[in-house]
Amino acid sequence: MADEVILLDFWPSMFGMRTRIALEEKNIKFDYREQDLFNKSSILLEMNPVHKKIPVLIHNGKPVCESLIQIEYIDETWPTKNPLLPSDPYQRAQARFWGDFIDKKVYSATRLIWGAKGEEQEEGKKEFIELLKTLESELGDKIYFGGETFGYVDIALIGFYSWFEAYEKLGNFSIEPECPKLSAWAKRCAQRESVAKFLPASDKVTKFVPELRKKIGLE
Repeated sequence: MADEVILLDFWPSMFGMRTRIALEEKNIKFDYREQDLFNKSSILLEMNPVHKKIPVLIHNGKPVCESLIQIEYIDETWPTKNPLLPSDPYQRAQARFWGDFIDKKVYSATRLIWGAKGEEQEEGKKEFIELLKTLESELGDKIYFGGETFGYVDIALIGFYSWFEAYEKLGNFSIEPECPKLSAWAKRCAQRESVAKFLPASDKVTKFVPELRKKIGLE
């Protein structure tokens, strides 16, 4: 019997993009179900009753929540195709560290860029650039964060790239001059089939952000 794989997701979510890319890297077919985050479906509430958030990966009826956990689950469940995490325990720990760093630090800074005004937005912009510089330092001269191999940390970060244009427009700043190596890395990743397939066009995200700001009462 074939695996049933369902993904509850929302197209502009950089977290959902992670799971989509990971599944594509493993060549796993899945049933994508778009969710309305302002009118949550019964299946989303049933499958993620704790956080009530996307993405939710449902494998043979069993839900797996949180995107970084989903990447690891996908890697362990389908281990023979395109490993996403290093086999070396120390390198795996380092990859997890940077994934955790991205989750805990980067999103909160970007949230201030598109979801705040004035001084708060300025603080978010400065913090975001500093975080990108930290990540650029970790990347160094490598092709991908894992070296020659596209993997866990790349997947954890690349979804934010589709939002770069929106951040720049809202914050009135430019990312590439500040972080040229990271920008080059993002463009390399975007050429991969798995990434190109699931990263929305930057202009589509940029058009979406004012709608989002209206819904949360900022415009």
